[in-house]
Amino acid sequence: MSTDPDVPSAPPGALPVVTPARVLAGIALAVPVVALLWVSSYSRMTPALGGVPFFYWYQILWIPVSALFTGSAYLLLNHDAKQRKAATAIRMGGEPR
Repeated sequence: MSTDPDVPSAPPGALPVVTPARVLAGIALAVPVVALLWVSSYSRMTPALGGVPFFYWYQILWIPVSALFTGSAYLLLNHDAKQRKAATAIRMGGEPR
């Protein structure tokens, strides 16, 4: 618990805002962005793949890879939301749906 009077504290038994699933989802969304913004890592011609320079096929390769990372983030956040909903329902005395 924080002893700083300016920082509001969460009520006892409140669900944490930052969960491992949310952190992993954030990382999964950041990986493609960082990989494509780091241009110096792929700013070269070789190795060519079927006559296509590395610069182009590397970026094209990230299209399906980014879709996989985005899908993983979606599944993580969806699973986290279901767990939070079930935990809230149990805490309120009802049955999880």
